[in-house]
Amino acid sequence: MKTLILGASGATGKLLVEQLLLAEQNIKVVIRPTAQIPTFWQNHANLEIISAEISKMKTVLMKEIVSDCNSVAVCLGHNLNFKGLFGKPRRLVTDAVRLLTSSILKVQNQKPIKLVLMNTAGNRNRDLKESISVSESLIITLLRLLLPPHLDNELAAEYLRKKIGKQNNTIEWVVVRPDSLIDESQVSQYSLLPSPNTSAIFRPGKTSRINVAHFMADLIQKADLWNKWKGQMPVIYNQI
Repeated sequence: MKTLILGASGATGKLLVEQLLLAEQNIKVVIRPTAQIPTFWQNHANLEIISAEISKMKTVLMKEIVSDCNSVAVCLGHNLNFKGLFGKPRRLVTDAVRLLTSSILKVQNQKPIKLVLMNTAGNRNRDLKESISVSESLIITLLRLLLPPHLDNELAAEYLRKKIGKQNNTIEWVVVRPDSLIDESQVSQYSLLPSPNTSAIFRPGKTSRINVAHFMADLIQKADLWNKWKGQMPVIYNQI
């Protein structure tokens, strides 16, 4: 088994790399040439590092990169500064999902490739018709207009839900939705739900990044867990 990780140099992506390396999985990561990486990544026998800008990559190169992978994890996000929030690429995550899926569809695989997308509890699963209040709907509309990363997250998930769908013979997917992300040093107990049980706007829950990484790693490695959640958008919360 080999997993490709996009966004591996980010706060959650690094933790996912660690989780899979602890499980002795083979990994490829695509990171920016300027990205800072942990020292132990260098020359690690199970880790291949590819230095490239995802936003500038063409399908032919991504097809080559993903050709020997059984799974892909996307932990991409926008930097929390002015350029990251409002500059280009404004559709970083959505464009990466499109690039990945179009590349995977060109690869001849005997089994479907797993694609795990890190998203947000602030994004609804339209398949389940998750309801929100009028005030929440108004705020989310404003977020779409004022904060491009929120819309990017929505469009990326919708691309998988609508364009790839649940009956695709080449790609299977899970969209992981954490709530307010926090840093913790150890994996702790967490809950997995089909839909949010609290308001991501007015009463957000908490999710540690290491728990998100642990769940994503388990999805990649455990067939029963994958079969339970594939084609869905599970919400993950730390247990209080």
